[in-house]
Amino acid sequence: MTENVGQVFDRLPETPAEREVEGRATRGEVIDWWVDRFGLDRETFAHYTFWEKGAGKIWAFASDFDSPADIEGVGMTFLRTRQEHWKPTTDAVQRFGREATKNSIVLDEDDATAFLRGETTEPEWDGDWGYLVVAHEIAGEAEPIGVGLYIHDELRSQMPKGRQREL
Repeated sequence: MTENVGQVFDRLPETPAEREVEGRATRGEVIDWWVDRFGLDRETFAHYTFWEKGAGKIWAFASDFDSPADIEGVGMTFLRTRQEHWKPTTDAVQRFGREATKNSIVLDEDDATAFLRGETTEPEWDGDWGYLVVAHEIAGEAEPIGVGLYIHDELRSQMPKGRQREL
């Protein structure tokens, strides 16, 4: 096994058999996680390549290039792995969350406003605990606004501090 180089983008291997860095997620595992957790169609990610930079910071890119690559950024931050519970990023949820068929909650105006401020709310939810796609209805459509962590009957906003808003 080779060692993870934190400053370099390495393409995720397709399968565990192709894994060269211990602990690195595979493309298949990343896609399976999104399919299992949020009910997205596997084909959603057909044209994306996935890259790790750092320890478990997964990026999605709608193209391809040679691996490894010594660059600062590519595509969008997508998922945090190498921790007990994988966590989707706000960018990924805002981009792909409309397609979620499960573990997605639509907040009313008061809860959505509190969520955007980074606050914890107590909306009605009878689904799984864990990370949720958090949405709010805008112009008749549920629009993803971020990632929430639902535990102990509370929805904890995971909105990054720099993106929190006072509305």
